[in-house]
Amino acid sequence: MGSGEIAKRLGLSRQRVQQLAERDDWPEPFDELAMGRVWLIEDIELWIHQQRTPRPEEPPP
Repeated sequence: MGSGEIAKRLGLSRQRVQQLAERDDWPEPFDELAMGRVWLIEDIELWIHQQRTPRPEEPPP
């Protein structure tokens, strides 16, 4: 996945994805191509899963 695909997946701008990619907890790129860095889908999905905050269960109506 490139930053454009990640941005679409997360609903963010490509610039924000590039900022996130500088974080220590962001996955290492799989490769760097002429168009930019690319990541494995599995690595990005794992990162997304780890970043989600569990939502408290809503009380029954």
